[in-house]
Amino acid sequence: MLAAAVVTVGSTAVAGSPGAGTAADSGGAAASGAATAEVTPLAAHGALEVCGVRLCGEDGQEVQLRGMSSHGTQWFENCLTDGSLDALAYDWGADVLRVSTYVQEGGYETDPARFTDIASRVIDQATDRGMYVVVDWHQLSPGDPNVNTAAAKRFFTEITARHGDQDNLIYEIANEPNGVSWTGIKSYAEEVIPVVRAGAPDAVVLVGTRAWSSFGLSEGATEQEIANNPVNADNIMYTFHFYAASHGDFYLQALARTADKLPVFVTEFGTQDYAGEGANDFAMSQRYLDLMAEKNISWINWNFSDDWRSGAVFNTGTCAADGPWTGPGVLKEAGVWIRDRIG
Repeated sequence: MLAAAVVTVGSTAVAGSPGAGTAADSGGAAASGAATAEVTPLAAHGALEVCGVRLCGEDGQEVQLRGMSSHGTQWFENCLTDGSLDALAYDWGADVLRVSTYVQEGGYETDPARFTDIASRVIDQATDRGMYVVVDWHQLSPGDPNVNTAAAKRFFTEITARHGDQDNLIYEIANEPNGVSWTGIKSYAEEVIPVVRAGAPDAVVLVGTRAWSSFGLSEGATEQEIANNPVNADNIMYTFHFYAASHGDFYLQALARTADKLPVFVTEFGTQDYAGEGANDFAMSQRYLDLMAEKNISWINWNFSDDWRSGAVFNTGTCAADGPWTGPGVLKEAGVWIRDRIG
């Protein structure tokens, strides 16, 4: 199915080797398991960059990253420990961890120094394990990222001062813009991206899209408004989020179309409804995973916590007990399913 054949190396896909089109390569349960200290995702791919409409490694070959997003660190910092991240890197075989710093809802705005320190600590832990890190500025409500521009500039200035020389960081500057025009999002991006570039000149930057990062679909628009008026910056990708029980063929087809004309990174998805709750739709989820494998679209699942909702991978109480973290027995149904498809 893939345009270029891939083979799993630890937790990573390296282009140009035999094995294209297998169930494992398209996200199936037969995928390889643990990463090794000798061949980490970062060691396999090095510094990333956008090449055309794809994400590529240092060697210019296309890369598909697969991994997990934290929940908000104001609630679930205790789910991000040495033990849990060992499990994510070595038991799950993940390539990437998205570190979600909520802006409101008891997050960054209440104590900027504390939440910057938490993000920095988790970045260090993921880096020690050879994973990539998406630094997620998790603005959600209010949905207009321009409300938080000054705070975003401060956050990314401080994070890049600490980590801007690292090859494994990707910067997501606006989680899910909503109730704001694409023009407004573009304006915000063109103000914040130079701040990231000042500290991390070569890093990939991810730009949230209209209507909860749905390319505008959930507010009656389409991806064409982005294609007609792209952000004026290089080495960027546009984010898409979906929840399989809520976002069916209409959204799947939009992702397929858009990935052929714009660089896309799925920084958040779930197998449940849009709230991360309810029954899992694994059939639709697998269709998305198959498409993303075919087009080498990197993806991150929501979320690596023990929240009561069905979208949190760990059984409730796991984080408070500090594990155990490894194996399928500590996971909810969605956690078992996604762990089998990450490695």
